Amino acid sequence: MKKVVASGVAAALLALNVAYVSAQPDEYKLGPGDVLSIGVWGYEDLKNEELIIRPDGKVAFPLAGELTAQGMTPGELTTALTAKLGNYVKDPNVTVNIAKFRTTRVYVLGEVNKPGMYELEKQHNLLDAVGMAGSYTKRAAKKEIFVIHKNNVDKPQKVNLLKLLKNGDISQNVTLNEGDVVYLTSNGKITFATDVLPWITAIYQVDRLGNED
Repeated sequence: MKKVVASGVAAALLALNVAYVSAQPDEYKLGPGDVLSIGVWGYEDLKNEELIIRPDGKVAFPLAGELTAQGMTPGELTTALTAKLGNYVKDPNVTVNIAKFRTTRVYVLGEVNKPGMYELEKQHNLLDAVGMAGSYTKRAAKKEIFVIHKNNVDKPQKVNLLKLLKNGDISQNVTLNEGDVVYLTSNGKITFATDVLPWITAIYQVDRLGNED
């Protein structure tokens, strides 16, 4: 019975997240590792079906030169490319599609059914992470979930999952970046030294060693 309930909640989380993304199809923010398929109608030589956004967030395209794609939506990049190519091509009809989404590695710990590391594709947010971890347990304090961002580990961000699930407050569905930690407690409290620091130290030590190889 417990497994049925857990899987049901996980399915509900996934459904809500899919609905959220479907309602905002062009809101995905591009970033390093995304693979793009770019074409200009009528110009076969202006085509690249596997253009990878570089670690510096930029792409290079014929005639247009280098552009910063990181942080843009596909629609915004289309507009930027169209403007650049307009200097060389009359009324360019540019298409930008995502051939492959980048993966973002995050950690979901504490009161979830399957704590661990997960690689997120396309939907790099709280709902996706908690859903992949099998959803929260009965003991989880859903009003106070903590998100520890890798670039600001000493200031965990508080998130109210109930506001998101019951009221549809999308502001609670925070975006997750590489190395972020989602931590669900049973009492809504967190002690950095005992609850977070051991995990952070282990996780980032592994990352550091991996980068040295």
